[in-house]
Amino acid sequence: MADNRIMTNLNPKIIKFQALVEESPNIVFFGGAGVSTESGIPDFRSKDGLYNQKYDYPPEEILSRTFFDRKTEEFYRFYRDKLNSLRFEPNVTHYKLAELERKGKLRAVVTQNIDGLHQKAGSKKVLELHGSVLRNYCMKCGQFHSAEEVFGGKGIPRCRCGGIIKPDVVLYEESLDNRVLELSVAAISQADMLIVAGTSLTVYPASGLINYFRGESLVLINRDATPYDGKADLVIKENLGKVFSCI
Repeated sequence: MADNRIMTNLNPKIIKFQALVEESPNIVFFGGAGVSTESGIPDFRSKDGLYNQKYDYPPEEILSRTFFDRKTEEFYRFYRDKLNSLRFEPNVTHYKLAELERKGKLRAVVTQNIDGLHQKAGSKKVLELHGSVLRNYCMKCGQFHSAEEVFGGKGIPRCRCGGIIKPDVVLYEESLDNRVLELSVAAISQADMLIVAGTSLTVYPASGLINYFRGESLVLINRDATPYDGKADLVIKENLGKVFSCI
């Protein structure tokens, strides 16, 4: 808990958030792109996000399975340029979540992000709905390949067997992993506190996971309004770093 001497200067909603975290023994965190923007990773839908930048093809098209199969080299040109998270470090939110897990309060992180920063900060129970850039597999033989190998190369990355290497990320037109979804539903449905942060809650089916929450405290932390604001027990429109640095 933050020093009481500085609590009087805080947003009352952050003070309430502090109390809820202190009281809750079974917390689940559900996060989106906004969790990593303070590490320097651009999000997708903000005015400065990837979807509002100019490329030969729209990012939504480049990040589709059809585009990967038909224009693999062009896919990797974009992928290496825009989705290389190896050069970024975790921020205060990542580290505070890892700390809560070590204390036994946080039971799982459910994330839409593919950057691996939660693990880099020390979190162990991370459920990655959209996969991770840290895992890459040969489409022919299944051999694992590191992110360093994929991001450090040029052209289409290939395995020693000749097969094309594909990142273990969920592209448009691909389904989410059923096992990850099941584990996420289980964690959220059993939590007494669900913290939803850095996500617009507009991407399905991931955003629908919030409907499985049956606990006491639903907290939404996001700079913009979400479709679930009216259902939350607490809505905080502050930077995540400011909020999480106070717990």
